[in-house]
Amino acid sequence: MLQTFSVMRDTVLASVPFFLLMGFLLEQSGLVERLFKGIQQLLAGLRGSLYLATLITATIFAAATGIVGSAVTLLGVMAGPSMIRSGYDPKMCAGAITAGGTLGILIPPSVMLIVMGPVVGVPATDLFAAAVLPGLLLAGLFTVYCLVRCWINPKLGPPLPMSERPTSLGPVVKDLVLGVAPVVVVIMSTLGVILAGIATPTDAGAVGCLATFILTVGSGRMSWAKIKKAAWQTLEVSSMILLLVVASNLFGSVFSRLGSAEFLANMLTGLSLPPMLMLIVILGLIFVLGWPLEWVPIVLIIVPIVLPIVQAAGIDLIWFCTLVAVVLQTAWLSPPVALSAYFLKGVVPQWELKQIYAGMMQFMVLQIIGVGILLAFPQLATWLPKVMGN
Repeated sequence: MLQTFSVMRDTVLASVPFFLLMGFLLEQSGLVERLFKGIQQLLAGLRGSLYLATLITATIFAAATGIVGSAVTLLGVMAGPSMIRSGYDPKMCAGAITAGGTLGILIPPSVMLIVMGPVVGVPATDLFAAAVLPGLLLAGLFTVYCLVRCWINPKLGPPLPMSERPTSLGPVVKDLVLGVAPVVVVIMSTLGVILAGIATPTDAGAVGCLATFILTVGSGRMSWAKIKKAAWQTLEVSSMILLLVVASNLFGSVFSRLGSAEFLANMLTGLSLPPMLMLIVILGLIFVLGWPLEWVPIVLIIVPIVLPIVQAAGIDLIWFCTLVAVVLQTAWLSPPVALSAYFLKGVVPQWELKQIYAGMMQFMVLQIIGVGILLAFPQLATWLPKVMGN
């Protein structure tokens, strides 16, 4: 019980509602749609321009908030109709949207990393720094894949029709500036001050939430009904997460007191596997559990159980947490459950579920390649935290 109360008093978890509210306010304000429109019009003459616009918008939106469901839904609403009108391949469209949406799990300020920090005893600021390069690596892999596929087969992503291209550069620049500037302000007021060591995640979340509120209201697109909806969504999701934090911690405490965690740890360590192979086995277990389960029970129940094994193997905890985040992101793209598919199907009903799954599988392969690169080069996760620490 004392351990549970200690977790409940952890001030880092107070940042969860702030980051959630930021995301829901941005979703309701229409600023992200303006950002997407500006990027889309700027790249209109390129093959695969809608893929690029989707992935760039997804990466920027992920750096402003960490809500996967909202990101996939919003990207589907914005990009889906344009992709259908332009004759884009439904499979690649679905893959780009869902893969881009899942970047919010990894790219800070990720709510999952905030929750994972107290669980493993690593500062959330270190996890944020560790996730930056892997997040950009995955976004880069997605982008290069789409460009190469469209270069090989132009039918997959033809340039936008002339009727949808801008007649002058002025409106494009206006949409781009008005879309990018507010999101950049939000990112700098949160992620920027966290990585610079100026503020804690909770303080930065509060400042970022205030900045988001001022910018979204100042945009003239917000109404009292939209603000209430964003607040209610924040209340629902943050209540679920924080309640699960308490319940999962209590379960973990009882589980440990009964000796079950020690039994599992001894069983795995008894296999006498090399540290790297042990790490791959643990990540494989987390990947399989990520099919039917949300990240919350995995981070709060499974990670504490395997943590002693990871520590005994001498595996860097920052590297391990980053790998867990990437693996859980991969699970969001993996059938048979793949929650991202249902989020997208709900807003783009014209695409069949089998097409969405087929597209997601392509990007799941890219995710696995990303996991392999991160396993081979731990410095991708450990370099920036060390630089910040110095």
